[in-house]
Amino acid sequence: MLANRRFLACITHRMSVVSELPVYILTHEFYPKRGGVATYAEEMARALVALGRTVEVWAPAHDGSNEKSFPFKVRRMPLNGSEDLSCQIALCREWYRNRNRLSQSAVLLADPGPIRAMRVLQFFNWARPKALMLAFHGSEILRFAANPLSKPLVRKVIKKAERISVLSHYTRDLLERSFPESSGKVRITPGAVRSEFKPPSSPPPKCDDQIKILCVGRLHPRKGQAELIEALANLPDVLRRRAQLWIVGTGNKHGYGDHLKNAAKQANVNVSFLGDVTDDSLHELYLKADLFAMTSVPFRSSVEGFGIVYLEAAAYGLPIVANDIGGVSDAVANGENGLLVEPGNKSELTQAIKTLIEDSSLRRSMSQNGILWSQRHSWITSASALIE
Repeated sequence: MLANRRFLACITHRMSVVSELPVYILTHEFYPKRGGVATYAEEMARALVALGRTVEVWAPAHDGSNEKSFPFKVRRMPLNGSEDLSCQIALCREWYRNRNRLSQSAVLLADPGPIRAMRVLQFFNWARPKALMLAFHGSEILRFAANPLSKPLVRKVIKKAERISVLSHYTRDLLERSFPESSGKVRITPGAVRSEFKPPSSPPPKCDDQIKILCVGRLHPRKGQAELIEALANLPDVLRRRAQLWIVGTGNKHGYGDHLKNAAKQANVNVSFLGDVTDDSLHELYLKADLFAMTSVPFRSSVEGFGIVYLEAAAYGLPIVANDIGGVSDAVANGENGLLVEPGNKSELTQAIKTLIEDSSLRRSMSQNGILWSQRHSWITSASALIE
């Protein structure tokens, strides 16, 4: 009994320490780069500041153009964001230079790059923060677990961590299956709408004639834009002529961007490839769209751990069509603000789109539900779950 009391007292003390320390967030993805990791790092930093914490973000350098102000300090480092050996060495060097401050702080490794560096740093006494926190997003778990050289080193890092942040129940389960030593340390910290997004309090009126479908995501095989184009091509002619697909995003991984453009031409589907757009332009697209669709699919060791973009679409009152894969079900409430489809079920995907095009009352209902659903998610709540 005495040993148990001492153990609980030690754990309670360590937890209280985490909630008081200054926080350093180390990331290989940050503004102006877009994406889930960049959003996570920035919004967690903002939320921690709002909770009264002192925060500094270590992020890759950029040319300095369009730099925006943050309520926290940003240390720009000689990182190219590729997470390669040069990035890891640069991060290790910077850690050594700031070892005294980091040793008295809580450090959050916000993406796979810093975790890769910590595989080596963990063996040096000067690289031990007062509290180590990790963030896992999904795909990196599979890659770490599949590498026989990396897995034992990552396991040691996880053992040293006080807390682990994940965005969905799926990611938590995947992490605990792959690395059982993470059990008991994981905090589910769902994503939320970006602080700079200003969605309307109620959805603007829509025209029932032309149905504008918005898809926002990298042009990458995992995002499944090809499946979406095929599903639109399989609609009855009268509905296919009413549908317009707007694809926002860039990239040509594995030639996928070229493949999408060819597929759109051959399928005789009205598709506009809009590339990368500003936040203001994206705001206008959300306001004008009638539906949001992103049908992520399994691709090698890449998975959809959550999908913050679904919450952004919901905040604008857009009914959603998505594949029920990875952590998407934590971001989309099936039957309430969207329709989740079995991945690979082409007829079910086409039917889901057909249903939402034809049923304007269902669209309106899901629109209102989506706004309420998005408001249940808060970065403040997620940051509190991690540190308190």
